[in-house]
Amino acid sequence: MRVSTRWGSAVLAVAATVLLPIAAGTAHAAPIGGLNPSGTSADGSRIVSSQSTGDRTLKLQVYSAAMDKNIEVDVQRAADTSGPAPVLYLLNGAGGGEDSATWQKQTDVLTFLKDKNVNVVQPVGGQFSYYTDWRAPDPKLGVNMWKTFLTEELPPLVDKALNTNGLNAIAGLSMAGTSVLQLPIAAPGLYRSVAAYSGCAQISDPIGYNFVNTVVAMGGGNAENMYGPKGDPMWAANDPYVNAEGLRGLNLFISSGSGLPGRYDTLDGAHALPGPGGLANQVLLGGGLEAATNYCTHNLATKLDQLGIPATFDFEPTGTHSWGYWQDDLVKSWPVLAAGLGLPAN
Repeated sequence: MRVSTRWGSAVLAVAATVLLPIAAGTAHAAPIGGLNPSGTSADGSRIVSSQSTGDRTLKLQVYSAAMDKNIEVDVQRAADTSGPAPVLYLLNGAGGGEDSATWQKQTDVLTFLKDKNVNVVQPVGGQFSYYTDWRAPDPKLGVNMWKTFLTEELPPLVDKALNTNGLNAIAGLSMAGTSVLQLPIAAPGLYRSVAAYSGCAQISDPIGYNFVNTVVAMGGGNAENMYGPKGDPMWAANDPYVNAEGLRGLNLFISSGSGLPGRYDTLDGAHALPGPGGLANQVLLGGGLEAATNYCTHNLATKLDQLGIPATFDFEPTGTHSWGYWQDDLVKSWPVLAAGLGLPAN
């Protein structure tokens, strides 16, 4: 499928429709009962508070020294808390989990994962940031040091608080489908398995750059504050396609639909935007966005094949950039994620 660089406006429209941010709730400070909050990360990051939100679920407030603020982190404890268990870091899309477009609100994946012996950790924040370290503060999006937070600050705190066994996996969709490929390259050995759904690995070529620039602009940010102007070496340095050798040794699951309407693109369906207008946005604009990620993902498949790096690629003949397909993708990716976590595939 040929994809024009002119799809940027479509990305903006569909993302604004699907991922329009609303204010996120803030957890009230509470004792950390049941956790071990002692200690800090190397830079002074720490768990500030913990709040029980349900059966085996917690809302943590974690102070990030790199960003000098508290970050909400939602946790679903492993099925068996009597001994150490691994961690699945689960990232949201462009809204950063601060809107209604989240794994909790749009899918049943936490129910699927509830009987697995894995701690599910979801940071809340980082809208339009690509969960990376920005070279400069942004007037609209502020200070973004998410790579530092996710790879250096948060993991040791989670490991101690939840009594983990040190095995980690990471999964994400859309914007985070790029991030979950960047983070393992930046922090070798931190993750054993990676699942990227409907992301674009190429960010330094013209199409990929326009994609990232458009998503960041949708949130009012300036991508030059992230990696510099177009052509700056930072773009290539953070491009998972360019640095694909860094994915060697990981259990990889990477998926994309074709952009053509599929089983979840129905009028007022469970995973469709409401009404005829919503369906039109999902089919036309969401279809264009998924076609673009399909282009990037096929290129990554070719690159990994050339490098002799094994990976599980799932290319569906239909499917738009929407939640029903991502719910299915996570379930399909579980055997790959589980392989790196030492867990059963079912």
